[in-house]
Amino acid sequence: MKASTQKKVNKDSKGKQASPQKKGWKSIPMGGLIERGGTAKEYKTGEWRTFIPVRDEAKCINCMICWVYCPDSSIKTQDGKMTGFDMDYCKGCGICASVCPVKCIKMEKEEK
Repeated sequence: MKASTQKKVNKDSKGKQASPQKKGWKSIPMGGLIERGGTAKEYKTGEWRTFIPVRDEAKCINCMICWVYCPDSSIKTQDGKMTGFDMDYCKGCGICASVCPVKCIKMEKEEK
């Protein structure tokens, strides 16, 4: 008996040859799914913003409330003091400016 040399061809539900390079809906990962921890640093999201936070250092009392509320961990700190913003991840949401008790953070239109 001779072994078959024909390749098995994938066919869709209508019997037509399926495209080998296209993935079916079952093999595409679900949108918004975080498949493993620690991936946030891989995705720099700061380019989406329209507004940027600007801090008046003279007014800042280093209460760190902005650091607590920032959803993107974009507040840079050193020795318990705020040193600036990580613009690679800041989306310009303005929460830091909103919660600042001395209003030392203002949101300004970003010039690109």
